[in-house]
Amino acid sequence: MSDTVRYDDRGPRLFFLAAVVWAVVGMLVGVLIAAMLFLPALNLAPYLTFGRLRPLHTNAVIFAFCGNIIFGGTYHSMQRLLKTRLFSDALTKFHFWGWQLMIVAAAVALVTGNTQAKEYAELPWVLDIVIAVLWVTFAVNFFGTLAIRREKHIYVAIWFYIATIVAVAILHIGNSMAMPYSWLGSYSAYSGVKDALMQWWYGHNAVAFFLTTPFLGLMYYYLPKAADRPVFSYRLSIMHFWSLVFVYIWAGPHHLHYSAVPEWASTLGMLFSLILWMPSWGGMVNGFFTLRGAWHKLREDPILKFMVVAVTYYGMSTFEGPMMSIKSVNAVSHFTDWTIGHVHAGALGWNAFLSFAILYWVVPRLWKTELYSKKLATAHFWVATVGLIAYQVSMWVAGITQWAMWRAFEADGRLVYPDFIETVIRIVPMYWVRLVAALLFFSGLLLLVWNIIKTVKSAPADFAVEPEVHAPPLVKDLSAPGAVTAPNTYDHAFYRIQHEMRHGIHRVLEGRMITFTVLTALALAVGSLVEAIPMFFDKDNVKEIAGVKPYTPLEVVGRDIYIREGCYNCHSQLVRPFRYETERYGEYSKAGEYVYDHPFQWGSKRTGPDLHRVGGKYPSLWHVRHMQQPRSTTPGSVMPAYPHLLKDAYDTSLIGAKMRALRSVGVPYTDGEIETATTVMQAQAQTIAAEVEAQQGPTGLVDKEIVALTAYLQRLGTDIRWKRVAPQATVTPVTLPAAPVAAPAVAPVGAPAAVPVVPQPADPAVGGVR
Repeated sequence: MSDTVRYDDRGPRLFFLAAVVWAVVGMLVGVLIAAMLFLPALNLAPYLTFGRLRPLHTNAVIFAFCGNIIFGGTYHSMQRLLKTRLFSDALTKFHFWGWQLMIVAAAVALVTGNTQAKEYAELPWVLDIVIAVLWVTFAVNFFGTLAIRREKHIYVAIWFYIATIVAVAILHIGNSMAMPYSWLGSYSAYSGVKDALMQWWYGHNAVAFFLTTPFLGLMYYYLPKAADRPVFSYRLSIMHFWSLVFVYIWAGPHHLHYSAVPEWASTLGMLFSLILWMPSWGGMVNGFFTLRGAWHKLREDPILKFMVVAVTYYGMSTFEGPMMSIKSVNAVSHFTDWTIGHVHAGALGWNAFLSFAILYWVVPRLWKTELYSKKLATAHFWVATVGLIAYQVSMWVAGITQWAMWRAFEADGRLVYPDFIETVIRIVPMYWVRLVAALLFFSGLLLLVWNIIKTVKSAPADFAVEPEVHAPPLVKDLSAPGAVTAPNTYDHAFYRIQHEMRHGIHRVLEGRMITFTVLTALALAVGSLVEAIPMFFDKDNVKEIAGVKPYTPLEVVGRDIYIREGCYNCHSQLVRPFRYETERYGEYSKAGEYVYDHPFQWGSKRTGPDLHRVGGKYPSLWHVRHMQQPRSTTPGSVMPAYPHLLKDAYDTSLIGAKMRALRSVGVPYTDGEIETATTVMQAQAQTIAAEVEAQQGPTGLVDKEIVALTAYLQRLGTDIRWKRVAPQATVTPVTLPAAPVAAPAVAPVGAPAAVPVVPQPADPAVGGVR
């Protein structure tokens, strides 16, 4: 006996169309910022600068384009896999319109400088709550549909959808903990090293569970459909899924090698990243072998061309990622454009190419017509492929060049390229290649848009009429209370279990949605807790430094301006313990220096020099001139100008709320300090403005944002000052020679009297060598 079901295809149609629109927006912004990076005149301050548009680009591509593909593909495929209609049409509509409005609000927030300055989690705290509500809506609709399914066993694609929903919920809640001080502003609940660990636990696993597992689920549905072949191996699917879910969550700390994060954490992340290579390639092998007997179709079918390249890039990216997690390789790639090339290889080669294939396959079927032009789709494939390869190769070359120039020493021990700008100028040709590559990829996207528009226009008038589909009766989840698990013949418990397990224990799990979901959550929780608990409860992981004090009220405002303008997108605040870094910037960074940083500002790419030891390196007038016109202080600079900082007054109305919010997350401000904050701000601002005027700089800056930003920059790295001294009981401080010489390691915090730690000279470039 069977029933009839009408699938809800209206929701998937809307999500897929929205994905096309947001792909154009996100990638157009990407092309624009690729040009802005080395053509600073294209930056139109204050709203259209690289620092503000870069997070708009990443969020638009990840959450708008890829997000809509995920939702559309999940809603479309699960109905057919479960032989039932979506749980609620109303929830689907609310989910769709809510997600699009959230994206629009996010775009407005980012260009106006309202950001939390966390990679892939920049949106204000209010929108974090909106995302949580929409994700719960998605989960209710998804699990509600599972509860009314007509297929007892859930297919492999559904496993990956479950992992995605559970993992993203855990990651989003864990990383979004913050203390608001206004409707849009907040400070991270975590500080410094702890914030870094939480951020890259989230950041790495956002890639894992928003850009990997859902797309693997889509691959397991749409690739067999397009190839008209079954999945190669059910057993490989099982191994691939559970090993990936368990291992991936551990790998985040590999982003923090040679940082102030404890060595055990980054090493653990590296080890699990290396282990992750094999589970990842299990999915690639399963994808490729699913095409057995169908490879001849690639000559004529552009959809399979896109899918094959997507699976290839998934394999390449999941090999390159673990390789880059090895410490010696990470020392080369981190902070360079190599990382940018790696990220875009995955996002464009894997996510975008698979999305294009899905759109070309699903749109004609949802609109009950034929694809307008296979030739256009084939042209799209080749143009995008050439653009993708050129992009990746240019970033590889730029990244290796950066690393080689940063670490180059003369025979006498001096840096070959002491000025950071020399490296920037050298790699500008590679930025031109990247821009051309981005234009090629975007041109291919425009071909897809035209093809989709013409395909939709050719749809028959009744395309929206949902056909009836014959389906088996409803089944009850076998892990639900009162569920019937076997016919009466097997009433005895032993025989009932034996009957259920005749196809293996995993087949039993597939019939028990609740049990399957709980086990998935447990697999995710193990790695998260093992890494987080020692970091948060063992004080030895973050040693306190007595000289580190909270930021002054003016420095708090200046730091917020630094974050608002997106300076963290181009500058790091982390000096690694490499000789070429300590020679260039000063003493390597310590965990205890960041205890009052909410959020941390280590960055992930150095388009400009590191700033953690910039305090006191230049006079205040230099910072004013540099922000007003960067090329006046640094010829050849590609940094945009920020003239509005010299015109706009800094906001004093929220300083009390900001300091109270910071106090609630651990910064030891007193009531008296909060009450007198405005007076203290004015006094410090007057001192800096007077200094600028005395150096024959602009006047009338006492209440301007540039003064607050200068106060923050002049504070960086000044809480501790280090200098090597002779290992004697009584030591007279000495000045380091200009060229580096062999010497004992820098004395750590709490060193014995025999090797005292003394204040460092005013020049922050003088630092110890480790």
